[in-house]
Amino acid sequence: MRKIKLIVQGNPKPQKRHRHTSRGWTYDPSSKDKNAFILMLRSNAPKTPLNGALTVNIRFSMPYPKKYFRTGKFKGQLKPNAPFEFINRPDIDNLLKFVMDAGNKVLWHDDCQIWKVTMEKIYSLEPGTEIIVEETDESFQKDR
Repeated sequence: MRKIKLIVQGNPKPQKRHRHTSRGWTYDPSSKDKNAFILMLRSNAPKTPLNGALTVNIRFSMPYPKKYFRTGKFKGQLKPNAPFEFINRPDIDNLLKFVMDAGNKVLWHDDCQIWKVTMEKIYSLEPGTEIIVEETDESFQKDR
């Protein structure tokens, strides 16, 4: 049973909807962001993608806006009322879709292998995406 933990630095990106041109072509507007994300994933990814049923835990750490920082002598410190939970856009399902698509053939063969996902969107001083992928224990599967 293998377990992988990866941290990709930078602002988490959502999956954008596919677009259609006037000539009838369809394209993915997220492809450039996805390619950059895949390069960062590959630097820490295993040599071969994981097999079998997978569990994924993801934490999307979003940057704090300027309004949550103090000013003057205490510049750079967070205000005491700064929130922890990020409840704004982008939607968490679009962030997840971006990671799932980017992880294909890098972390797992296909995202259909993932049977359980735990995720959260928080504010952080260090924006990034933390991904923990775990192969499901076979004894767990037999108990069901």
